[in-house]
Amino acid sequence: MSAIDFSDPATIAFLTDALTAAGVDGLEISRPGGQLRIVISGEGGAPIGVQVATPRAPEPAPVILQAPLAGYFCAEHPAAAVTPQTLPRSVSDADILGFIRVGHLLLPLRAGRSGVLIRLLAEPGALIGFGDPLFEIEFPS
Repeated sequence: MSAIDFSDPATIAFLTDALTAAGVDGLEISRPGGQLRIVISGEGGAPIGVQVATPRAPEPAPVILQAPLAGYFCAEHPAAAVTPQTLPRSVSDADILGFIRVGHLLLPLRAGRSGVLIRLLAEPGALIGFGDPLFEIEFPS
């Protein structure tokens, strides 16, 4: 049995019609994710008050960015002057977070979306494998 979506206007309209037909004055449904309250006043289709409490948005869960291939992890471009980056820091979808070095080739690693870089999960210079965790990023919901 699937859960009923009490935020769907069609579901609310169906419940309201059923309550009016049954002569019920109202209905209140409480769940951990929210509350639905339908109050019917008057005779046969009089004004109907619908109150839906929307659930609070959950805190965004950090996303772990993983290595797309095996190689050596570089937190900065090898030719760049090393300036320590403090964490957490904001990143955009265009920012390069680091590189994977395979021989003389460097594969840039991007977040893909704007967010906050929380942690570096791989040691610079470490040999990493496909799917190894590299960065922990929080994306806004």
